[in-house]
Amino acid sequence: MTIRKTALGPTRQHLMVWAKTDQHRRGTGAAWNPLLAHALDTAAVAQVLWNILPPGLRIRLAEAFGAGDEDTARRVVMFLAALHDLGKGAPCFLRQFATHRSSPRIKQAAATWEQQARAAGLPLPADLRTAPQARHEHVTAVHLPRLLGCTCPGCGGAGPRHDGLHTAAALLGGHHGHIPSQDTIDKAAAAADIAQWQAVYSELVQDLAGLIDLDVADLPRLVNPVRPSVLPVFGGMVICADWIASDETLFTYRTPGTAIRQWWTSSGTEAQAAVTRLLLRPWDAKPAGFADLFPGTTPRPFQIAAMTAMPASGPALVIVETDTGSGKTRLALWLAHHLAVTCGYQGLYMAMPTRASTTQTGRELREFIKHATGWDEMVLALAHGAADSSPLTHELLDAGRTLSQQRLDNLADAAASTSCSDTSPAGAKAVLTPWYLRRCLGLIAPFATGTVDQAVLAPQGSRHWMLRMFGLACKVLIIDEAHAYELFQQGLLAALIEWLADAGASVIVLSATLPTAARQALTAAWCTGLRTTATDDGQSGPVTIVDSTGTVTHTGPTEEPPTLTTEITFLHDPGTDSLAERVLAEAADGGITVIVRNRVDTARQLHEAVQAHAPAYGWTPGEIILLHGRSLPRYRLPVEEQLRRLLGPNETNRAQRNPHRPDRLIVIATQVVEQSLDIDFDRIYTDLAPIDLLIQRRGRVHRHAPNDPDRAAWCSSPAMTILIQPDPATGLPLVEPPDYDNGRPIGNVDGFVYAPYTLLATWHILNGLHNADGRIIMTTPTDSAHLIEGVYGPRLTATGTLGEILKRTRTRWEADLADEHAQCAARSFHPYSSRRRRSPITVEGLVSGQANGDGDDASTGITGLRAVSRLGDPSVEALLLYRQADGTLTYDPSGTLRADLTRRLGDTPARRTQQSDYALNTAALPAHWLRGRQALPAPSTWPTIPGPALKDQHVALLDPLTGECVSGPIGLTHTPTTGLTK
Repeated sequence: MTIRKTALGPTRQHLMVWAKTDQHRRGTGAAWNPLLAHALDTAAVAQVLWNILPPGLRIRLAEAFGAGDEDTARRVVMFLAALHDLGKGAPCFLRQFATHRSSPRIKQAAATWEQQARAAGLPLPADLRTAPQARHEHVTAVHLPRLLGCTCPGCGGAGPRHDGLHTAAALLGGHHGHIPSQDTIDKAAAAADIAQWQAVYSELVQDLAGLIDLDVADLPRLVNPVRPSVLPVFGGMVICADWIASDETLFTYRTPGTAIRQWWTSSGTEAQAAVTRLLLRPWDAKPAGFADLFPGTTPRPFQIAAMTAMPASGPALVIVETDTGSGKTRLALWLAHHLAVTCGYQGLYMAMPTRASTTQTGRELREFIKHATGWDEMVLALAHGAADSSPLTHELLDAGRTLSQQRLDNLADAAASTSCSDTSPAGAKAVLTPWYLRRCLGLIAPFATGTVDQAVLAPQGSRHWMLRMFGLACKVLIIDEAHAYELFQQGLLAALIEWLADAGASVIVLSATLPTAARQALTAAWCTGLRTTATDDGQSGPVTIVDSTGTVTHTGPTEEPPTLTTEITFLHDPGTDSLAERVLAEAADGGITVIVRNRVDTARQLHEAVQAHAPAYGWTPGEIILLHGRSLPRYRLPVEEQLRRLLGPNETNRAQRNPHRPDRLIVIATQVVEQSLDIDFDRIYTDLAPIDLLIQRRGRVHRHAPNDPDRAAWCSSPAMTILIQPDPATGLPLVEPPDYDNGRPIGNVDGFVYAPYTLLATWHILNGLHNADGRIIMTTPTDSAHLIEGVYGPRLTATGTLGEILKRTRTRWEADLADEHAQCAARSFHPYSSRRRRSPITVEGLVSGQANGDGDDASTGITGLRAVSRLGDPSVEALLLYRQADGTLTYDPSGTLRADLTRRLGDTPARRTQQSDYALNTAALPAHWLRGRQALPAPSTWPTIPGPALKDQHVALLDPLTGECVSGPIGLTHTPTTGLTK
């Protein structure tokens, strides 16, 4: 490699600072890339990203980095983003090139590089292996403020500390996921002696500034990031730009000695092409009516009221509280579109309670995108741990490849033809590129749906939390099924709402009726982010709108909503066999019954009993379905799809009965059925559960009106039977779990699942609905607010034993809630202090580290400090394979699906298939199965299974005949029908 003069004068020493190596020959040109080249690529990507930011976010960044001028701020952000890897100019980083065990090609390139770097005068020690160690991003954080104009003693001067420059440097020091502490930053100074390296750094800074057209002397005046939301947004934007610029398939490596200004020109061209290829584009929504977005439909009265009450401009928090099936989702999508029109948001993220519910929502979003955007294609991503295995993900990937090929074909046709015609498909098509399947990047996609877990990790110190926050700050966040989240998650959502309000984003919350305290907490969080207090109009209604000034408007239907009446009966649980015979006999001549159990064990036991008694009542095994979450996705997902096909709405005409609906069916399920599936039953039995969940479960009965004329006579009216375990001593429902330490061996294990107080309070408040003839009739939504407030509001009082148990369980429940609140407070970041003056958080308050874990796995990090999306027992993921008699490993017991154990790289059909198969065969083992008496062996003790792709996997091998584990967690069993057992 010959060193010669460039367009910027003599070759600078910094051009010999190595930044990246083309290990897999995915790029073109040189084997390694200079730091300046990657810096320019990152700056160019940052410029393209700036252009797709919502206007409100650009204004906030302009305040922080441009003294209010957007064009200046854009160049400052580009410049700072370019400098994120400044610390790669340090011996401890550069030695990785010289000592890396790699291919002969890379080894030769490294030897040549070291020779030329020393010849160019790069200040390398005689033996690179002796260099003090520090992470390169921390070297950036320690030296950058000095180079940008800070003259404090720590930067070698005698002036005051420039907080803005140090803040920006610390944020850049967090571009690998965690913002470092000041102590960590200070220790990094030893890794690159500033006396030796300052000249190299200064040359790099000046060359970058010259190419970006920025005067470094202006930076102390311009860089002042005080608004809290700017900190993670800027950090996340840098991470995103870095990740895109690091893709060797999108950017060309440069060679020292070539024209550097041409590097900058090429960086701009390649950055625009890269972002275009990733379809990372703004929503660009245009005004549209309800029927434009949802053809063939007209809005309902409550939807019209909400649409009319929306502010004409500015962000908003909207809380919609109505029954299931009322049209909340379509209203939320219309509201998101309206906010995209008025605020210029990039897209939306719809947060769901479970992975299963994201598939249905994703299909709704796919249809919505056709009518809501002006593009021919728009990215739609699924964001959760098993997104790779979702059939919808693969449909979207295939759609993206099809359109890419169509574009190539159209270009070829255009070149061969003298006439041009519009070959774009009618309406936007939802597609996906593999880039969005990487961790955190689903939240960067313009449109996405995923679990609420992905959202509540954003305000915690999980790895790359700033990237999550950046993605959400550009969007409308829709939180569905808000009533289903534990207090810990609600607290994290409140913290997130504070951040998003400060960032200028908008939030829509969908729920069945919320307790007053929960609604007030959401409103308070929004107003805290706005640094204002709520001003309520004093009205009432199912829709609450809080605008950008804190003004609260309540609205609702202009006429009474349709009411749903359900007869509630309490039944002492007759035992598994008696209950099985009861439901078999009841629906023998027709009817579709669901029995919802609170625990997998009881659901499995009932299914076994129903199957055993079925022949005596003329039922076949195919008419009895078991659904729960403790089963491999390979077997659970087809069951969910079967239920959607049989019991869902008519896909071609929702006004007509589903033609696939059977005459009779028995479904035994756990809570997954109440949240994830748009399906309709004739009759429901359910274990006693908290009132909000009972209301939700009731929403799966008589859900689709077109089915009403054909329901069997015995279930022609909605009815819900609640199963009670009576306390033999008091006659009251048994709600507390066993407590052997305190002499209470008899108890209800469901009390470990739900708070005993909420169970007993639910039973007590429902008994208050007795009408004149003694029946309990629940009318929704009329009774919903009263019922939920009765359970979750002020403490219920009663006389005698009932009062004593209510008092005792309420005290314990409040203590548990206090603990959840404390854990939330300890784990989450808030933009403003809780003190009266609401001072903004500084970068020192956002420090995180390895103790917080990656945020994808609750088992990572140090207990008590790790970032988690939910409390409770964590799980350990294990890949389950079947070992056939000949030693072959397969995905299925029959041995027809042979497991692919090859290490697959790149986006190839084989790798996608392998990822999907592995996800379909991955089970979450409850952590409590791995401890205590009769514990399964710890994953660290499981035998290693040969196979390149299994190197980093916890693998359990099963006997194909019995499903029993033969290698790994001995004691585990899995069958396709019943799932995991221990």
